[in-house]
Amino acid sequence: MKQRKLGTQGLSVSELGLGCMGMTYAYGAADETEAVATIHRAIDLGITFLDTAEIYGPFTNELLVGRAIAGRRDQVVIATKFGFSFGEGRERGVDGSPANVKKVAEASLGRLGIDTIDLYYQHRRDPNVPIEDTVGAMKELVRAGKVRYLGLSEVGPETLRRANAVHPISALQSEYSLWERGVEARVLPVLRELGIGFVPYSPLGRGFLTGAVTLEGLEADDFRRTTPRFSAENVKKNEALVDVVKRVAARHDATPAQIALAWVLAQGDDMVPIPGTKRVRYLEENAGAVDIRLDASDLRELGALEATVAGERYSEAMMTMIER
Repeated sequence: MKQRKLGTQGLSVSELGLGCMGMTYAYGAADETEAVATIHRAIDLGITFLDTAEIYGPFTNELLVGRAIAGRRDQVVIATKFGFSFGEGRERGVDGSPANVKKVAEASLGRLGIDTIDLYYQHRRDPNVPIEDTVGAMKELVRAGKVRYLGLSEVGPETLRRANAVHPISALQSEYSLWERGVEARVLPVLRELGIGFVPYSPLGRGFLTGAVTLEGLEADDFRRTTPRFSAENVKKNEALVDVVKRVAARHDATPAQIALAWVLAQGDDMVPIPGTKRVRYLEENAGAVDIRLDASDLRELGALEATVAGERYSEAMMTMIER
């Protein structure tokens, strides 16, 4: 597995990462034995960039990742996130206060069983706290040796510029895939101007681009059931998009998942997608994407799919936390 650089401060990670969220959160029942095996297999394959967050569970995902990396800490780059307040084990809103920045870092270090967080993201911007104050507290964690690199998630150009003026931002994590390209017009140009790396989450469209996810197959508590793009009406419309991905996959003797990931990887060497999975077989399938080379014709055909997407990616309430 090749390495890619995120930002200009020296952060180097595997060209494909692993999103760990679904191992304990949002996507149905958890299987810790399989999840730990998936993380171990990822490390063996050279996928050493692991993504988690306090809100995944909450808290259970970091604990799982911590157990999985015990004895293998020096082989992985750990990214985690802060940014919410909790009460009675439930998320109650965003919190970008300096106190929360530091409190969560200490708690995450404990749950993960590590001395330093490699990449520490603000999960969602808190509109009530100046970004300078939030990043200022994150900067103090870097100086204290508790965090190595800083990141933000789902923020727009102005926030990126203001944050980067306080301390270099190594990575922005936002949703990006064949069916979600909202960052292209305004955000990506600023990332490249400032030398900030990009970490696309949900590069497989929450599994839909694999062609293996159906609405009927989702468990009752699956997070995707709450999103407009997964409504019965929109799923039917979006199936046409997957048909095109399958057509390109057939030409390459590949799977739709591999083509969807290969497309993201082809958008620039400053991108490191983090497809999530909790099963070894899907991890191994995803890893095969790094060997696929899409030609100009493939890229044109796939690039035209954005216009066919039906439905918003999040509920109206969740979209209010996203900047563009």
